[in-house]
Amino acid sequence: MTKKLSWIALSIILVFSAILFSQSQRYLKVSVADSSRSLTRVLIESSSPIIKTFEKDGDKLHVKIRSFSSLVLQKKAFTSRFVRSVAWSQDRGFYVLTVKSLHGNFTYDTYAIEDPPQLFINIRPQGEFERESTGQAEQSSSTGGNESVSPMAREKMTIIIDPGHGGMESGAKGKFGTLEKDITLDIAKKLKTIVEKNLAFNVVLTRDKDVEVALDSRAAIANNNRAFLFISIHANSSFRKKAHGSETFFLSLNATDEEARRLAYLENNSEVFGGDINPEETDDIQMILWDMAQAAYLKQSSELAEYIQQELNSLLGTRNRGVKQAPFKVLTGVACPAVLVEVAFISNPEEERKLLSVQFQNNVAQALYRGLIRFIRKFS
Repeated sequence: MTKKLSWIALSIILVFSAILFSQSQRYLKVSVADSSRSLTRVLIESSSPIIKTFEKDGDKLHVKIRSFSSLVLQKKAFTSRFVRSVAWSQDRGFYVLTVKSLHGNFTYDTYAIEDPPQLFINIRPQGEFERESTGQAEQSSSTGGNESVSPMAREKMTIIIDPGHGGMESGAKGKFGTLEKDITLDIAKKLKTIVEKNLAFNVVLTRDKDVEVALDSRAAIANNNRAFLFISIHANSSFRKKAHGSETFFLSLNATDEEARRLAYLENNSEVFGGDINPEETDDIQMILWDMAQAAYLKQSSELAEYIQQELNSLLGTRNRGVKQAPFKVLTGVACPAVLVEVAFISNPEEERKLLSVQFQNNVAQALYRGLIRFIRKFS
């Protein structure tokens, strides 16, 4: 009986040791993929923050990673036109990930995501290999080839942040005199700061001060910058003073419900805020919606909306009003995933006070950032 108990105790110790060992094991997951003929992307995912330096040596790129505990490399099999191999070694307190390329004539740039830790390395061949790739791409185009390049393969991608309203179009107004146009600009600037601090993206505001910008001009700004995604920021309003919470929209001809239809009408015709909606009145949006740039991105837009709404629910502590669809004119001409976010109700005195709070605005910006990070991670 004593021997049996000893075996049981030993088994328990071994199980717990295995669990503790697996929990202490830190890892790096490395994957390689050709994003286009002239760009190869190396993605490093980590169980802990990545402290790294880079060193180019001929046809090799060394990524030196410092870790205070042992690391296990998990490497996915890959085929690439330009990257030959990925090797793993240790050197004077560093782990070294070595990416070996076809030749040494290449450039690279990187960007990182903090949560969860991810490092993207974009490797671009130069010289003859680049000309060969470009020539093949041009030949494919001239012969009717339809191979598309992923949005993530662009040189340096752009995120468009659209602060709703501006200038004479003040948007909704709260009981205490708060104007929607001021709140949306404050949040947009905070979001821009967070993105620029953490990601290697261009960030463009459709307005950076109190000026009026036409709805179609906002879409044009996105398209002229070849935007990767578009976020329009608004503060909600309702004739019901107790209406509260956050909601995120993507485009549709038919609104999710009557309240969404009314909101879209007011946002499309901001000069009538507070007035009655004439159900007989039609808008040119009805005629252009089925021939719009946004049609190709509705699935991605719906997923971006889901991610953002989930993060808003998590961080803000306001009522979850969910993801909805409505015919917002500002979204129709945007040729990339696009959403419109109503962060809270400025018509609700309690939420108006929150919207005036710097901390609440920071939380909104952080939630929007987390949502777009999840979207980037999926579509990278």
